[in-house]
Amino acid sequence: MKKKPIILGIESSCDETAVALITENGDGTPKVLSNIISSQIDVHKEFGGVVPELAARSHIEKIDLITKKAIEESKIKIEDIDCVATTTGPGLIVCLSVGINFGKTIALSLKKPFVAVNHLEGHALSPKLNSKLKYPYLLLLISGGHTQFLSVKGLGKYKRLGTTIDDAVGEAFDKIAKLLGIEFPGGPQIEKYAEKGDKNKYKLPKPIIGKGGCNLSFAGLKTAVLKISKQIKTPKEKFDLAASFQRTIEEILYQKSKVAFKEFKKIHNKKNNTFVIAGGVAANKKIREVLTNLCMEENFDPIFPPNNLCGDNAAMIAMVGLEKFKLNKFDTFDHPPKPRWPLDKSAAFLKGAGVKF
Repeated sequence: MKKKPIILGIESSCDETAVALITENGDGTPKVLSNIISSQIDVHKEFGGVVPELAARSHIEKIDLITKKAIEESKIKIEDIDCVATTTGPGLIVCLSVGINFGKTIALSLKKPFVAVNHLEGHALSPKLNSKLKYPYLLLLISGGHTQFLSVKGLGKYKRLGTTIDDAVGEAFDKIAKLLGIEFPGGPQIEKYAEKGDKNKYKLPKPIIGKGGCNLSFAGLKTAVLKISKQIKTPKEKFDLAASFQRTIEEILYQKSKVAFKEFKKIHNKKNNTFVIAGGVAANKKIREVLTNLCMEENFDPIFPPNNLCGDNAAMIAMVGLEKFKLNKFDTFDHPPKPRWPLDKSAAFLKGAGVKF
């Protein structure tokens, strides 16, 4: 019997130190042997956001221990690993460098191939860990640093249909949380605050909602919330603002996803369409509900990663490694970290002052 490949995945692009091992089941579907994630919330809490130098130091302190724990939990020997896959970008370069150097060292010592993984591709393929996802599909990647619609034609084959021209949606959640006095990371807490509030209390703007195709903008919404937050005096008003913000995000994603569906259908003339929603914000229950309902209306099949695989993790990095291992797509050991690494290299950079529609 042919040995099933065992892939070691390493993730250190921001403030999670993560290591995972995956292999395949008899039917060729992936099997997660271990997936260890060490968060740095306590390290960055007092600063209200991630401090790159502190994040990198924490990675250095933890990565060896996390790797040993992942190997121990997987019940395999380190010599049995067939390939090392490591996040190489995008992300904070001081953080990326820790994982890359560690991963290369393991691969070199074991004389095994090395795969440099695009963190965004990890999110794009993460639903493969719990579903029989087939190409092509429409992807909505919503995380702390990225918000974009992509047509996924296959491994390494991406066409961007839309992106944010300013803040990412996860970044907007975190910034609003900070305005409301919620400790870092506040994004996930907004949903809990929203459950206690009146979503119709404040009418908030939906920037470029009727133009720009399926491109998105959240800076104007953030500014509007900032102005209102200065007048808030009671906890009830705080809950109402959180609820109004949450609802506005839901409406923006609903409308822009609808536009993305049309764009996707122009590219892929097929009856059965799939909509994958991945990234940390994909764990938001209300957003899941709204986008699932939209898929029912538009005859798309919605697929979400399980909650524990929405945020940054190493299982999704190992998943990309597994796909590339089977195709013998390996990288050299001089592959550099890439702080900016778009999935669609031909897409225009749409961010910053001067962007117009």
